[in-house]
Amino acid sequence: MLQHDYILGLIQEFGVAVSAALRRAFLERDRQASEEVEASIGELIDLDAQTAMALSPASLVTMIQLSGVGESVAGYVAWTLGRLADAYDLQHDSRASIRRSQAEAVAQAFGCDLAVCPEEFEGLERDLEAKGVV
Repeated sequence: MLQHDYILGLIQEFGVAVSAALRRAFLERDRQASEEVEASIGELIDLDAQTAMALSPASLVTMIQLSGVGESVAGYVAWTLGRLADAYDLQHDSRASIRRSQAEAVAQAFGCDLAVCPEEFEGLERDLEAKGVV
């Protein structure tokens, strides 16, 4: 029960931080906001952001599996990496390709559907769609 509550708290904090940062990354083309998203992903899987984001897609999957919370957070990580790749595309940042590959690898390894927006990000997704950026 305590682990479940802990994971729910992590996911809630992640959702708040990532929603705000992705909103700025898309709407303002804010590169620092994209870095904040990367840091949030690292925190969620208990890795230094630079280390996590430097991993190959297969290695990232392995680290998520070893994190102890992998099954619980994989869908959030996969979706966020996919949206981060989209933000990087808008910013003309070469990291878009690796983030998209990481998203696909995580989704495939954990059986996640990248097209399904996690509940915590539905408001963000509606806002971005209304503004025509996704």
